[in-house]
Amino acid sequence: MPPSDDQRLSEIESRLHRDDPRFARALGAGRPRRPREYRPLRAWLLLATALSALGVGVALPHGLLIATGLVLAGMAGELFDPHRRRSPSRSPTL
Repeated sequence: MPPSDDQRLSEIESRLHRDDPRFARALGAGRPRRPREYRPLRAWLLLATALSALGVGVALPHGLLIATGLVLAGMAGELFDPHRRRSPSRSPTL
């Protein structure tokens, strides 16, 4: 017997509450906010910092500052991916 529409809706609601409770509360109050994965403010700030460090590292020939800028730019790139895993699964390797 296929699940009824009410069962599917309650399953979607419980999944929404589990995944992003702040968004679910705002949606219930009538003032929804975009889900966390679509709010890349931290990624933009990190990218701006990375480009600043990279620019200063190039202007003042300083290898460590250039490397820091490149690493921070890579981290910012990871933050822009909305489908990244929350926590990496650590499986023991034998």
